Amino acid sequence: MTGTRPLAYQYVVLRCVPRVDREEFLNVGVVVYCQAADFLDVAWRVDEQRLAAAFPQLDVQQVCETLAFVEGVCAGDERGGAAAAHNLSQRFGFLKAPRSTVLQPGPVHGGVTPDPAAELQRLGDHLVG
Repeated sequence: MTGTRPLAYQYVVLRCVPRVDREEFLNVGVVVYCQAADFLDVAWRVDEQRLAAAFPQLDVQQVCETLAFVEGVCAGDERGGAAAAHNLSQRFGFLKAPRSTVLQPGPVHGGVTPDPAAELQRLGDHLVG
């Protein structure tokens, strides 16, 4: 736990959007960024059966690999490529930027919490779980 002082944070839900033209998606992850706590992390879960039922042509392994890339960006390690070399704010900016790929961020939301890691777990359970 970071402390008892409330800290402002931002988050985006990561959506699997195999066909942008149909505007259908399933939530597969959430990224939380808290500048005051130097915190940037992702929680993700891929329900392969649910994705396969909703999107039979989807390459689920590719979705998982892309989410592992997001983990690397958050962690600042080699899995995140060049984006991982930047500071936390820039990495969150990269992750929240709209793109036309199978994995897309939703709108940015915010809140306050004394513990960003616990909030990530709560959001992951609520929005993805």
